[in-house]
Amino acid sequence: MPKPVRPRSGSMGMWPRKKAKKMYARVRGWSTAKAEKPLLGFAGYKVGMTHVMGIDNKKTSMTKKLEIRVPVTVLECPPLRIFSVRFYRKNNYGVEVAEDFLVKPDKEVERKLQLAKSYKNVKDLDSKNADDFADISVLVYTSPKAAGFGKKRPEVFEMKLSGSNKDKLEFAKANAEKDILVSDVLKEGQFVDARGVTKGKGYQGPVKRFGIHLKGHKTEKGVRSVGSRGGWSQQQHVMYRTAYAGQMGFHQRMHFNAQIIKIGTEGKDVNPKGGFPGYGLVNSSYLLVKGSVPGARKRMLILTQPLRMPKGDHSIPTITEISLESRQRR
Repeated sequence: MPKPVRPRSGSMGMWPRKKAKKMYARVRGWSTAKAEKPLLGFAGYKVGMTHVMGIDNKKTSMTKKLEIRVPVTVLECPPLRIFSVRFYRKNNYGVEVAEDFLVKPDKEVERKLQLAKSYKNVKDLDSKNADDFADISVLVYTSPKAAGFGKKRPEVFEMKLSGSNKDKLEFAKANAEKDILVSDVLKEGQFVDARGVTKGKGYQGPVKRFGIHLKGHKTEKGVRSVGSRGGWSQQQHVMYRTAYAGQMGFHQRMHFNAQIIKIGTEGKDVNPKGGFPGYGLVNSSYLLVKGSVPGARKRMLILTQPLRMPKGDHSIPTITEISLESRQRR
């Protein structure tokens, strides 16, 4: 027997439920409120989940100074490199791209983009006057070849910078031909917003997609479908709130205030026996993020400065052990 009362399933706050345009998210809003580093975000590949044991350091916690178990998500974060420096100028509607200063990239970027035949020297950035532009940002690309799951084609996306235009230009000059490490951008204990594309589940019915009730077994018009829709049943005559079948998963989502528990450089500290299922071994720098984040294994996540910083004491536990038990099916 079903429950007589149950809250409605399927939030209307995320609509329409259609597929994301790309395998990785795009950032619609950037926060510079408490940015300590010029680059406002970083990128990482989802490896899987594990747990750590640590001493709880939160003063108001009931388990203060006791050993607790914390579930964490492992994100592998190979270095980022600058693809171009983007200069914006004002127009009647806001800002527009005035110029892209291309920096010679690695050959692996050819797998993603058609590269130019010639590039400018980084020293030519000295001739740019930061006051002539409304904003300055950088286009960066990942180095998945350094990760442990065999990918070669990088992702290219835009990252905003904090500070004045002069500070932004100085950062671009200093890092134009260098690897940007995750430890140079993020730190342990800070909060980040994790943007990603959720795992796709294909075309699903309204029961699984929205959690509606099953109808009685004697119904004549389907047990797992919506009841009466009125006289007109065409799409244009039905409210969008009606639970229809359609795409489920592969949507862009953002997880607010994911806390970084640990930043490491050697994958052997987190690699379980036999590697992570569906991923392999972590070879480069990694993050341990408290809890779960959206996305499937091997999918890229963009970590940015938090839009709404939480209040209170958010001390991270002192890690005493990272679980390295085998996750292979027996």
